[in-house]
Amino acid sequence: MIVLGVIGGFTTQMRIGSLEITAALAVVAVLAARPRVRAAVEIGSVTPMQVGLEIVERSGRRPHHVRPPVEIGRAKDAGVSLPDQEVSREHARLSSHDGVVYVEDLRSRNGTFLNGRRVTEAIEVREGDDIDVGTTRIVVTSVRAG
Repeated sequence: MIVLGVIGGFTTQMRIGSLEITAALAVVAVLAARPRVRAAVEIGSVTPMQVGLEIVERSGRRPHHVRPPVEIGRAKDAGVSLPDQEVSREHARLSSHDGVVYVEDLRSRNGTFLNGRRVTEAIEVREGDDIDVGTTRIVVTSVRAG
């Protein structure tokens, strides 16, 4: 119960039910769960980009630089080829539109995660982000035009 004020000696009160509070929290949660998502159609033209990556595998770390669009997967001809049995042959893709780099899952068996959240549509990638595919972590070390 929230007290709104006192008018002529009477206290004005308003009751907020748990259903209304739950609905408001659900709306906030939905909006907060969709950061940095913009449809590629809204973005515009393709701008050449360079992305610096650090690939963290069980066997160690290795730097890698790519120019999107590039596929991430277990296939030998993938732009970022990962010898990880938990990674699909064609697991994910990095693409760029109008100076923004995106990661998208290619319907992989185990999913692609950006900063711990499952990727369900193309989402913007920034320097410092972690992309998890299988047991491999890909750290984005730089994103720049070029």
